[in-house]
Amino acid sequence: MRKEFLEVGEIVGTHGVKGEMKLNPWCDSPDFVKRFKVLYFDDEGKKSIKINSCRVHKNVVLLKLDGVEDMNTAENMRNTILYIRRDDANLADGEYFLQELFGCKVIDFADENIEYGIITDVSSTPAQTLWHIEKDGREYLFPAVDEFVKFVDIDACIVKIAPIKGMFD
Repeated sequence: MRKEFLEVGEIVGTHGVKGEMKLNPWCDSPDFVKRFKVLYFDDEGKKSIKINSCRVHKNVVLLKLDGVEDMNTAENMRNTILYIRRDDANLADGEYFLQELFGCKVIDFADENIEYGIITDVSSTPAQTLWHIEKDGREYLFPAVDEFVKFVDIDACIVKIAPIKGMFD
C-alpha cells in the first residue's frame, strides 16, 4: 500500500557538542538520506523539521536539524524515528519502498485465481531479499528476484509472482 510518509531511520546518539545527531538509516544506502531537506516526526507529516546539514560517516548519517543547537537537545531526541515524504524521494516509475509491500496480496502471475498470501515482512540476506508471505497461519520465505517477481502494483496492493513448483507446498 502506498504510504505518504515512510520511516527513514532512528536517531541513535549524538556527535559532538553542537547538536549533531547520528541517524541509523533504514534504507539501502546512508547516502539516500542526503536527498532530503525536510524530515518528519510522524507518519502523518504533522510535525516537520528542516535539515541544516547531512553527511555520511561510516554506516550512519550525521544530521544537524534546525533548532537543535546543543548536545543535550540532541540527546533528548535519541530513539526518535524520523520519516520522509514519499514524493520528496523522486522515485522512478515502477520503483517502490519495501515498507509499501507490507499487506500486499500475492497472487500467481499465470493464474490470478491462485492466491499465495499476504506480505508481512521483508528480510535481506547477502544473496537476495526475502519476502515473508503469510497464508492460513503459515509463513513462507520467498526470494524476491526478477525471475520470480513479475508485477508489483503498490497502489492496488497486488504482487504477481511466478514461483517454481514446490515453493508453497
